[in-house]
Amino acid sequence: MRLQHTVFPLHPDTPEEGLALEELFGSRLDVEAMRWRMAELMAEEGLPYGDRTHTYNSRLAQELAKWADRRPGGEAIHGALYRAYFVDGVNLAKIEELPRIAESVGLSGVEAREMLEARSERDAVDTDWARARALGVTGVPTFVANSVAVVGAQPYEILEQLIIQAGAQQRSA
Repeated sequence: MRLQHTVFPLHPDTPEEGLALEELFGSRLDVEAMRWRMAELMAEEGLPYGDRTHTYNSRLAQELAKWADRRPGGEAIHGALYRAYFVDGVNLAKIEELPRIAESVGLSGVEAREMLEARSERDAVDTDWARARALGVTGVPTFVANSVAVVGAQPYEILEQLIIQAGAQQRSA
């Protein structure tokens, strides 16, 4: 069994300047309550979480992540993008932000910018989006193993059950 990150278009129509969370959710959601709940959940897991007020289009960040995943040490981009977006409130739709994030994990900012400007990972992200649709993904995170999905942040035990049901063998300590 192998782990495969698949990117998903959560709000693909978000403009480059982003949207205030109140604008995105309107009256369907109490944004302040959502912020408090997310901050609480993150604190329980020891994860940093900022006072996020906007959502930004993550398409270019997904292309950066696809590129980074094929480079030594590139898997660190996922944590750096999380921190930039959820802690620091960085607009990941702005191409000038992304090379700096790549450099923060030891990748070439020059190469990252060249890749982003050429949009050389566009097809890889399109393929992921199609895969996510085929799997029935409607939110993030979604964990899928042998066509069984678990949606949302989950306790370790739930994820462990999912992969054991999928046939993974438990390692002895």
